[in-house]
Amino acid sequence: MFRRIDRSPFLSRLLEKLSTLLARQRGLPVVVGIGFVIVGFVLQLLDIYTDNRLIQVLGLVAHSGGVLIALIGLLLAEPLGK
Repeated sequence: MFRRIDRSPFLSRLLEKLSTLLARQRGLPVVVGIGFVIVGFVLQLLDIYTDNRLIQVLGLVAHSGGVLIALIGLLLAEPLGK
């Protein structure tokens, strides 16, 4: 199964394009992560005024996901080059 994944031309091209994109725009994951954190913050503020579990979960997921994306973006910025 893993050989099939390793030899997949689609995944190879996708990884190459993603690497090229991130090498040109190294700050993009950080900006996207900050955007998710802001959306999560707004959803958590909205949750104060409404008692909706979905908004509460979405706010938590957006905030946590944004922090993870931003940290991964910071870690990838150096190896992708200048």
